[in-house]
Amino acid sequence: MRAAVQHETGRSELDVRDDVEAVGFGPGKVRLRMRATGLCHSDLSAMNGVLPQLVPFVPGHEGAGEVVDVGDGVTGLRPGDRVLVCWLPSCGGCPACKRGQTQLCLAGLMEAGTPNFRMGVPGSGSGSDVFGFAGTGTFAEEAVVGAGCAVPIPDDLPYDIAALIGCGVTTGLGAALTTADVAAGSSVAVIGCGGVGICAIQGARAAGAAQIVAVDPVASRREAALRFGATEAVPPDALADARARVTGGEGFDYAFEVVGTSATARAAYDATRRGGTLCVVGAGAVDDLFQVNMFELFFDEKKILPSLYGGGDVRRAYERAISLWRAGRIDLAGLITHRVPLSGVNEALAQMRSGEALRTCIEI
Repeated sequence: MRAAVQHETGRSELDVRDDVEAVGFGPGKVRLRMRATGLCHSDLSAMNGVLPQLVPFVPGHEGAGEVVDVGDGVTGLRPGDRVLVCWLPSCGGCPACKRGQTQLCLAGLMEAGTPNFRMGVPGSGSGSDVFGFAGTGTFAEEAVVGAGCAVPIPDDLPYDIAALIGCGVTTGLGAALTTADVAAGSSVAVIGCGGVGICAIQGARAAGAAQIVAVDPVASRREAALRFGATEAVPPDALADARARVTGGEGFDYAFEVVGTSATARAAYDATRRGGTLCVVGAGAVDDLFQVNMFELFFDEKKILPSLYGGGDVRRAYERAISLWRAGRIDLAGLITHRVPLSGVNEALAQMRSGEALRTCIEI
């Protein structure tokens, strides 16, 4: 089958090959035929080493498709079912799951250390092991994943939109609606207006925020932010002026950092009012340190809330996103600005790096 492979950390382009096979099918597993996958910035971060990932690997974790086969012991799924890929499934039995913090369950990520692809001579049992990003790997025609990674979707949900709900939509909406719990009538700043940032904007709008200021260096993304609910959009060097105008200099009730660097996190912290909330959504590097001094931490009483995968039960979050989409409260189709076949995956990478795309749908 065809898949896109990252052979070593730091390579800027993927190798689209025809000699890859999905392996590891057995008890508790399902085999999926991928139909659509989104390119998320986390895929780039894994490729360049910001996020740790064993190599070689098949990127992609934001996908949707149909079940081809189910292994022994799998219940609730059968061949032909339409599903989205959950890259962080919960086990239901660990301490985090028992506390209701299923987004912190590590059971699924433990699978990331087991190869689920092989490249070389398909069907021969020989060749080289290949890992799937975050234990999945959706930049492939087929993937073998744990049954918990395959979540059934309703028939009226297109594969391309379902794929986005699998990561970016859930992450952005959840940051606003669950982690930060944006209050109606509040003021919001969102730093970083790619696909996830746009969904944070939509979440803040759905929650009833009165002012939503989008901050991004790319003009096309600022224009998109306005279409999706921002009340104004500014480049980073105009954030201080927006803070002064919109909040009278007090600072925003909520500031969302959706880039993943200490510099943007610090800018978001400074833009937050005393007693307000900084919500950190971007995934950054282990050696990039965010610093605040002990006096301001105590005196300003700003809440610093990281948000992993939307900060809540992802299956409930999927259902919420679908309900909001059906009701016309959020626009998910509009997030897809570009479409390419799997053979054009490197074109998709270029579109994301330049800021040209909010989300590129890779049709498989």
